[in-house]
Amino acid sequence: MKLAYYINYINHHRIAFADEIYKLLGDSFVLIATMPRNDMELKGGVDYSSRPYCLMAAETDEGHELAQRYAREAEICSFGAGAMEYAIERAKNGRADGVVFEAGERWLKRGLINCLSPRLIKWWWVYQTVYKKHSFYKLCSSAYAASDHYKMLTYRDRCYKWGYFTRVDEDFDIEASISKTSTSELTSIMWCGRFLKWKHPELPILMAARLKEKGYRFIIDIYGGECNEAKSESFYSTQKLFSLIKILEVQNYVNLKGSLPNEEILKAMGEHRIFLFTSDRQEGWGAVANESMSRGCALVASNATGSAPFLVRDGINGFLFNSCDVDSLTEKVEWLLTHPKELADIQRQAFYDMVTIWSPKIAAANFLQLAEDLKSGKESSIKVGPCSKALPSLPF
Repeated sequence: MKLAYYINYINHHRIAFADEIYKLLGDSFVLIATMPRNDMELKGGVDYSSRPYCLMAAETDEGHELAQRYAREAEICSFGAGAMEYAIERAKNGRADGVVFEAGERWLKRGLINCLSPRLIKWWWVYQTVYKKHSFYKLCSSAYAASDHYKMLTYRDRCYKWGYFTRVDEDFDIEASISKTSTSELTSIMWCGRFLKWKHPELPILMAARLKEKGYRFIIDIYGGECNEAKSESFYSTQKLFSLIKILEVQNYVNLKGSLPNEEILKAMGEHRIFLFTSDRQEGWGAVANESMSRGCALVASNATGSAPFLVRDGINGFLFNSCDVDSLTEKVEWLLTHPKELADIQRQAFYDMVTIWSPKIAAANFLQLAEDLKSGKESSIKVGPCSKALPSLPF
């Protein structure tokens, strides 16, 4: 079978899944980037576009024409961000016996106000007039996508769990990591991301003040920065976070570590016990959730983020806290600080679930199984994790 998988940019959040699909399909797989290469979209990684299965559709006329041909002829197509024109090409001129997905995050990140977005209106209109007639299915890269589609009268009963699948090192020594980090007198806590306001880098600092008051021994390392948009109103400046640390007198508890390449961030994750994921509902997925769990961190995640309700089994492999609520965040972390044995168990389970449920290898196998199921006119035979049914049951 020929699989054409369309995404906007090729980066380390996408390449691990693509590598696994290539192992299964070889030259019958093509990964198509719909946007030109962009240093910012590499997200601290490297340029993977030289992979033998990669096609840069936006950089040459020949690439664009080939991407259109794959859209028409491939047995299986998945259309992600920036691929609308190719999805329309498939629906209007492509083969009728294949399986077609649209992959993406939630439509209503900011709530019903998103319904006023010209881009969303266009997607909705294209779905109703083109995709719906051709039985397109939705790969939901957000736990809230199915609920959004139910509200918008799109992809009803056609939604499946999906996401971003970062690399999982099955040989990572989780026991050695727990043993090494648990011997310290200070429990190590990590936060990582751009200093966007909707990622809420202030929450770990506010939490630190509360934990300090109660006499806990811990250290919080915050990685990241303002990137290239430091003057934007949507960012916290590093100086503003430094000032907050000073005002709350938590200089001995919180370190601003700056931005590092992705490989060094992964190494740092393996040296911390708890990872804080504090974004609000504007976080479509949040690959740091996958990455931290795969390095044996106990993830404490905002319940409004796209990935957390899919990845986190509350109290088993991590915790969910009420979005933007510092008291709720503090309560979850405090529980971990006072239950060291259970903390270690959660770290183990987080790693195990990433290996056995949410790894790129599992996602690749499940994707092909789902395509085969749908082609045969059956419901998904996958019951847990990627490509299992996504139900419109979440409130955000």
